[in-house]
Amino acid sequence: MESTSISTPIARSRTRSIAFVALTIAIMAVSAWVTIPIGPIPFTLQMFAIPFAIVVLSPKQAIAAIAGYLILGAIGVPVFSGMRGGFGVLAGPTGGFLWGYIFGVVAAAFFLQFVRTHTNWDASRAELARAAAQDPAAAASLSMGARIVRFFRMAGVEVVAGVIFTALAYVCGCIQYMALMNVGVEVAFMACCAPFIVLDLIKIVAAVLCAQAVKGAVRA
Repeated sequence: MESTSISTPIARSRTRSIAFVALTIAIMAVSAWVTIPIGPIPFTLQMFAIPFAIVVLSPKQAIAAIAGYLILGAIGVPVFSGMRGGFGVLAGPTGGFLWGYIFGVVAAAFFLQFVRTHTNWDASRAELARAAAQDPAAAASLSMGARIVRFFRMAGVEVVAGVIFTALAYVCGCIQYMALMNVGVEVAFMACCAPFIVLDLIKIVAAVLCAQAVKGAVRA
């Protein structure tokens, strides 16, 4: 009886973790299908979906989700941009971004985990959240500038994690594009990164905002 009572919470935790990972893979796939061509690299919502997953999930769950996503795509499931699949996409001129996703998720997830476990960042953030909850009138009266400052105090580390992920995806994407297209760094950067920097920063901030809402709802 004691063994059953112990194993049941573990089994529930594993089931919940698997469900989160599966749902995240589905979100990544759907976000890749929202595609707007901009030069050789299409605009997608993946730079929103993956930072969102990094913030919401544990490092192991986030890594499992991106690995599962790439494996599904590699074996031919149409989960990549433009509803494409197959190893040819990973080996193509834009495939470096997909390889970069796994390196970026690993780096960003463990950066976030390190900050959460080795600093008082979570405690400071909780204090700000409690202060806002205790005095909603004062929070509502904040200027836009003050709201932005408060957001970055509460979620700035998560935004940095999103930037780390994106930067590594850019680096890997540029390297593969340069190698296959036989172009220099400047050409690769202008084609693969420059048109997306501002948009991706906006997506990172939006992802963190949504992640905060989701984590608050889950805790509730």
